[in-house]
Amino acid sequence: MPSLFGAGGQRSMLNLAHGIADKGFDVDLVLAVKEGEFLSDVRDTVNLVDLKASRALTSLPALIRYLRNEQPDAMLSVFGYVNIVSIWAWRLASVNTKLFVNEQNTVSQEAGNASNFRQRMTPGMMKRFYPMADGIIVVSNGVRDDMAQVTKIPQEDITVIYNPSVMASEVLEKAKAPLDHPWFKPDQPPVLVAVGRLEQQKDYPMLIKAFSRIRETQPARLLILGEGRDRSSLESMISELGLNQDVSLPGFVSNPYAYLSRAALFVLSSRWEGLPTVLIEALCCGTKAVSTDCPSGPKEILKDGKYGQLTPVGDAEAFASAIISSLNNHTPKPPAESWQPYELGTIVDQYTNLLLES
Repeated sequence: MPSLFGAGGQRSMLNLAHGIADKGFDVDLVLAVKEGEFLSDVRDTVNLVDLKASRALTSLPALIRYLRNEQPDAMLSVFGYVNIVSIWAWRLASVNTKLFVNEQNTVSQEAGNASNFRQRMTPGMMKRFYPMADGIIVVSNGVRDDMAQVTKIPQEDITVIYNPSVMASEVLEKAKAPLDHPWFKPDQPPVLVAVGRLEQQKDYPMLIKAFSRIRETQPARLLILGEGRDRSSLESMISELGLNQDVSLPGFVSNPYAYLSRAALFVLSSRWEGLPTVLIEALCCGTKAVSTDCPSGPKEILKDGKYGQLTPVGDAEAFASAIISSLNNHTPKPPAESWQPYELGTIVDQYTNLLLES
């Protein structure tokens, strides 16, 4: 992976590394650069390898040396352009290692909304280079369908394996941790919690507009946990709407589960996703959810609305209505069956079978 910055895909792949190591395999977690919020979560059972590169492309020589020196049985590469670099390194290294590439996001949306030329060119590079790998893995059926359409890679050549989003015992234990926050004291208004990077993909402006509509009808508060380049514009919007007392952006938190388990509702406002880890974690915490029906993942996770409400992407009015309905209706908490397909043990078995036995 490029690094261990705090995002759902990185968290899921770190879970996977730990899960494979716990089954007795030797696991190297190879990073282009050793940085990110999740570094402190890497356990001793996983060997952390730092290629000491400034970015994915400049890691190519070091990755070639790593492959020639270590000659692992299998390598899993994660995220679009990093996968391209991994394929180049693997071919140039001329080793017997099996290589599988993993795509975490909806390709058309990721490229179509990209701010730089390289990301916009990635689908074409996927079409050219992904078939060279021993396997292509994506995190949801929606991502598979989108990739097949964009790259013309046959659907039957793309394997869907959900992210190992839930280590239930760990999530539930962290969810019980003390939380010293005034908004979660008794007799306070209901708190909505969103989790994710403060960037275009998450569409927090739509969420804040929807919350403004909600505040016109009833008391409520909104916590958005995460950090990113859109912070200043979001803070300006919050001030302009007069929501400073009811909306908070506390930044990245290492234990979001303590917030999720105490929230009245989890809200996901994204324009696009792959398989949103935090939505699954919210279900595991027993928290009701409202999500946009974005490509891809929420509809699969929530089973077409069975486990939480879905609304059109970008529609603040519909999102506000769904939140108000969820807050005021005494619907049951999501059952265990809503998150069990994403438990670590199940996913680890699928990965080890594919990587080592295919």
